[in-house]
Amino acid sequence: MGKEHHYKATIHWIGNKGTGTSSYKNYERSHTINIENKEAIEGSSDPAFRGDKTKHNPEDLFLSSLSSCHMLWYLHFCSEEGIIVTDYTDEATGIMTETADGSGHFTSVTLHPAITVTEESMIEKAKELHHKANQFCFMARSVNFPVKHIPTVAVK
Repeated sequence: MGKEHHYKATIHWIGNKGTGTSSYKNYERSHTINIENKEAIEGSSDPAFRGDKTKHNPEDLFLSSLSSCHMLWYLHFCSEEGIIVTDYTDEATGIMTETADGSGHFTSVTLHPAITVTEESMIEKAKELHHKANQFCFMARSVNFPVKHIPTVAVK
């Protein structure tokens, strides 16, 4: 068996407006996400599900987890291969399909990383390393759909 890593998060609902969940419309979806030694995150549900659009929702955080995990593996492999990355930005997109019974699931995520490297000779290898990062990303390996990536690489 492989080495195990354990994680802990405390989610606390703060949306009781006085009558609890007496009806679907009588409570807020607001909550806090607390992880020891880290700043709290204010969460809610997506506005489509009566949430607060100014707070992070699980779908945003899910997409962000896939994107940041890919980036961290990618930067790791670039450093090992001598590819000098000076900038990395990803405009990740995801599609969640809601089913007739109200449940739903993500059907696709596409990462659109824009990378800057220091030399023209690094561009091809920089593009190739996205495949390896995708194969190693803990989050991408944990989902039941492929995580696609459409990278662009420039020199600066």
